[in-house]
Amino acid sequence: MAAAAETTAAAPVDPEHGLPAGFGIGRAGTIVFGIAIAFSVFQLWVAAFHAIPSQVVRSMHVGFVLLLGFTLIANLTGGGIVKKATLWAMGIVGFGIGAYYWVFYNDLILREGGFLLTQDLIVGGLLIVLVFEATRRLMGPALPIIAGIFLLYGLFGEYAPGVLAHRGYDWDQVIGQLGFGTEGIYGTPVYVSSSYIFLFILFGSFLERAGMIKLFTDVSLGMVGHTKGGPAKVAVVSSAFMGTISGSGVANVVTTGQFTIPLMKRFGYKPAFAGGVEAVSSMGGQIMPPVMGAVAFIMAETLNIPYSQVVIAAIIPACLYFFSAFWMVHLEAGKRNLLGMRKDQTPSALGALKAGWYLLIPLGVLVYLLFTGFTPLFAGTMGLALTAVLILGGAIARGLPNQTIRYLYWVLLGLVCASFFRYGVNVIIWTIAALILVNFFVKGGRETLIVSRNALADGAKNALPVAIACAMVGVIIGVLSLTGSASTFASFIVRIGEQSLFASLVLTMLTCLVLGMGIPTIPNYIITSSIAGPALLELGVPLLVSHMFVFYFGILADLTPPVALAAFAAAPIAKESGMKIGMQAVKIALAGFVIPFMAVYSPALMMQSGGPLEATIGFWPAVAYITLKTVFSITLWGAAAIGFLLAPLNWFERIWAMVAAFTMVLALPITDEVGFALGFALIAFHWWRTRAARNAAPAE
Repeated sequence: MAAAAETTAAAPVDPEHGLPAGFGIGRAGTIVFGIAIAFSVFQLWVAAFHAIPSQVVRSMHVGFVLLLGFTLIANLTGGGIVKKATLWAMGIVGFGIGAYYWVFYNDLILREGGFLLTQDLIVGGLLIVLVFEATRRLMGPALPIIAGIFLLYGLFGEYAPGVLAHRGYDWDQVIGQLGFGTEGIYGTPVYVSSSYIFLFILFGSFLERAGMIKLFTDVSLGMVGHTKGGPAKVAVVSSAFMGTISGSGVANVVTTGQFTIPLMKRFGYKPAFAGGVEAVSSMGGQIMPPVMGAVAFIMAETLNIPYSQVVIAAIIPACLYFFSAFWMVHLEAGKRNLLGMRKDQTPSALGALKAGWYLLIPLGVLVYLLFTGFTPLFAGTMGLALTAVLILGGAIARGLPNQTIRYLYWVLLGLVCASFFRYGVNVIIWTIAALILVNFFVKGGRETLIVSRNALADGAKNALPVAIACAMVGVIIGVLSLTGSASTFASFIVRIGEQSLFASLVLTMLTCLVLGMGIPTIPNYIITSSIAGPALLELGVPLLVSHMFVFYFGILADLTPPVALAAFAAAPIAKESGMKIGMQAVKIALAGFVIPFMAVYSPALMMQSGGPLEATIGFWPAVAYITLKTVFSITLWGAAAIGFLLAPLNWFERIWAMVAAFTMVLALPITDEVGFALGFALIAFHWWRTRAARNAAPAE
């Protein structure tokens, strides 16, 4: 554990001020860097002490997002002094709006019921404008355009035709709904962003600097690097590991992808396919427990269930998602005869675990706390604190004279941290403070402090896209809540579902995929689940399963061009067009499309009660059966999509595989039997055909 403070390769720095790249240069860069650290410190203070009301935390969270977002844009984009000054002014005004809610909190609570003052309406109007502009600049125009349509509907929907019309609302009502209270911009998504998501992004940032990326990569190389198509399988496995600590697909691409994409290209994979493999694998991080994507926390809060229930529901689908990606790259490797690395070129997976096992302690503690009834906020705080102790304590441990003293040192430090459960948060704070103080005077300590400082700043910067998306979708939620229009759309889905549940699911899937072409997972999930969730519940689909259905396709939609964020993040690494990578990513992810459908028909796939299968054979047998059936269906879908199994498939065999796989998706009488029969018959026929061809080859 003496190496606990060793970090990944250092990021580029501003040579004049010694700051990491990505904040700008000169004095302006230093100021923005300081803002990012202040943002992280504020969030940690709130998480540790709960010193201010939730509404104030939300407003300050958005205020920091606007300040950091606009000032980063000013520093990192071109433009004259007027443009930069305007952006800085917008950031300062945005932060001032957050502070306004804090200063006048008690008064605003009394005025929110329709008694807002003119100054309140001005502040609320400015907030809406700044959130729209910040989202446009940070995430592109698609989400603001969609939110703008909803805003126009809230203002002028009384003139809409037929059942779409509502009773009409004045400007002050709309501003009051969106700019104040807890059903607009400061609604559930921003609450979750300020309480949980930011903390877990920071947790991932610290773990990465502790050396977790190297550990995951080495273990993945040792496990699968030497097998057929090994480099691509390394991308899948390492991204699955990264998904346990990071819920951001794009962040996973730019971390693991820096190593895996060039490795895949070197061993014969085309650049577009290499980028697609990494994009698909990295996006799966959003659904991989225990640290899932932001949507999982929003889902838990929306459904008013413990986060651990969402984790339980996601375990099997997440494993199947990565199995699907793994299977697709295996088939592609077989089709193109792509070999793996030599065994002597890969590290030992067991050796890597022996060297870096201590890095898994914070993750293990996080899982334990989540599944023993503690809140995600508490679990995340503890996980982050333990990671900080590992990083800061490692520099001190390296200076101790012998191994025995090092072991005693870590045991003592572990006991001190464990006392947190009895004596409260102050113990861990004083422990970290003491470690920081000692690091000023030990060899390598100051470098460790710089690493920790940079992790705070990078965590805040990485949280920006998620946080601003949460604020923006608050506009959509606020309008749906104000007008009640969600029920209108839901009734349409219910009417379709009365004839066919499958048709309703396809409609919901298409909604996710179409929205996902322009907006990221969070707004996609919130819009679609607000409409489809209640409708599917009326059709007998458990609420958690329907929300997971939307979440899953929201992830897959993030891979669909033209706005495939993960694909475009992989583009500069693969040196290939983001559109081409996106098309390959859809092909690779294709087999995984069956997973959410099968979960709806058999909720046991998400370890949820219900469905005729459980009633017939019991819960755990149902879980085992539906999991094996889904694996078999994915196997056939993958073979049909790639055109390879034991050897290249002809067009007839590909259609055969597709029909067999599709038959097993439908939970109708005898469809499973037909699907299994067709599938095994195909495998037997294909084995016989390729065997005959191999035997005939020498005679030719």
